[in-house]
Amino acid sequence: MSQEPNQETNGELQPQALRATSQLIAHARRELGLVIAGQGEVIEEVLIAVLCQGHALLEGVPGIAKTLIVKALGRLLGLEFQRVQATPDLMPADILGTSILRTGSDSFTFHKGPVFTDLLLVDEINRMPPRTQAALLECMEERQVTSDGVRRTLPAWFTVFATQNPVDFEGTYPLPEAQLDRFLLKIRVAYPSQAEELQILERHHAGSGAGLLEDASITPIPEGLLAAARAEVRAIRIEPELYTYILSLARHTREWPTLLLGASPRAALSLMLVAQAAAAFDGRDYLVPDDVKRAVQPVLRHRVILKPEAELEGFDADRVLADVIAAVPVPRQ
Repeated sequence: MSQEPNQETNGELQPQALRATSQLIAHARRELGLVIAGQGEVIEEVLIAVLCQGHALLEGVPGIAKTLIVKALGRLLGLEFQRVQATPDLMPADILGTSILRTGSDSFTFHKGPVFTDLLLVDEINRMPPRTQAALLECMEERQVTSDGVRRTLPAWFTVFATQNPVDFEGTYPLPEAQLDRFLLKIRVAYPSQAEELQILERHHAGSGAGLLEDASITPIPEGLLAAARAEVRAIRIEPELYTYILSLARHTREWPTLLLGASPRAALSLMLVAQAAAAFDGRDYLVPDDVKRAVQPVLRHRVILKPEAELEGFDADRVLADVIAAVPVPRQ
């Protein structure tokens, strides 16, 4: 597999094709680090979701900065941000918008809902009733809203970041497999380390009381940088052997003895896109097997279903996917 760099300086690869991506990543890590203590992998994965034009499901217990990360990301990228708090009585019109009769006339005007934004945070999405989940599904898949027979296009940067609590299931509506498959990534947000949690306490004590996001004054990225970085990620070179490797990983999940449902063709495509972004984050304009391995768990953990007996034996999706990675031969480089 050929891996010629675009430029070599002091023995290090300097691919000129990734200038915008490198600038974006460096800027994001610096600015978001002013607000978020740790969570480096989470920050990387939410950026990957935007660069790949995909949606992300963030799973973690309350109080570990899931909402703050998405709000800070919106300020960093200079994108509009809206938040929806999901409840069992939330109706489709509450998120899509509704037509209202104009005062003194017999005509209606459409009032846009919160989905007409760049970054949409849906808190506790599994508390949303099935009818509203279905309405959101069209937004995520078609990037449009259909109301009163009229199709209204959503903004070009429209991205859904949904959160769910993994320990509280009372009064929830589990997301169906069809909707889970629309999420490019499932991101697991863990507790911070002791040192990171200490930093959180110190920052809040030293703050003005207005909140970390306001105190930090995040500097947005230059205009046009996000679009340029997205184009660079899509142009990451993929050798034929790696197409085969990606497909082998996806197809192995369909035959794996502890899995009831394996990865779909859409999942294999998502795996390729996220692996391209992983290569860009590593400073390369070409794909290697490690990029694909890095993408497997966040891309597939919500798309596979374990057999009941496997769950009883203590298996989870990440453990099974690690076994799949180990079983698939890696192409020679």
